[in-house]
Amino acid sequence: MNKKNKTCISILLILFINVSLNAQTKDPDQILNNVKKVFSSVKDYQVNVNIKVDVDFLKVPETNAKIYFKQPDKIHFESDRFALLPREGLDISPVGLLKEKYSAFYLKEDTIDGIKTAVIKVIPLDEHSEIILTTLWIDQAKNIIRRAESTTKLNGTFIIDLKYNSKYEYPLPSEMIFSFNVDRMNVPRGISGEIESDSNKDKKSKSTTGRVFIKYSDYKVNEGIPEKIFEEKKKK
Repeated sequence: MNKKNKTCISILLILFINVSLNAQTKDPDQILNNVKKVFSSVKDYQVNVNIKVDVDFLKVPETNAKIYFKQPDKIHFESDRFALLPREGLDISPVGLLKEKYSAFYLKEDTIDGIKTAVIKVIPLDEHSEIILTTLWIDQAKNIIRRAESTTKLNGTFIIDLKYNSKYEYPLPSEMIFSFNVDRMNVPRGISGEIESDSNKDKKSKSTTGRVFIKYSDYKVNEGIPEKIFEEKKKK
């Protein structure tokens, strides 16, 4: 075999390997399993959060709170001034998003903030699931979720955008934006505040897009959290 033929074979082998790798990365179940595997390093965490709510007809004070998490899906929220946020806005774990049986489909490649992501459609198979469809934008280089868009049966569609510290040790976000549709006649459960009167707002403006901005700080990861933290307080 001459040198030219060897070179051609080498090029073909490289192309074959690249095609094979790309085919593997487009396997939606493998992509999701990689994300869950990376997150499995987080057994528990507690974190301080700063919360800002932006809804044009709702006045909610900026609030500081604390979130506790423990595998697989235990969440506890503590704040003296703010009602419990929708659980979808608290549970940032892929285990929480993917805990039910589902079918997954690779859709396309997309870019978020200059980062290439794989777009995966996830359809829950449980007919009782509140979620009808979730679309995930996954950063395959780090196996983390950059964005999640979910359509629900009763509460419309919400979008979660996640940002991460470039020097993070664990796959936990530094910031999150939770966007949702809100009707002033039907404020989502878990959002509390003072509703402005129609005299101050256009009466025709009955719905809008609300956003909750959450900044995370002072993570304490895998230090152990007592089970009693997650127990509901008994009514007297």
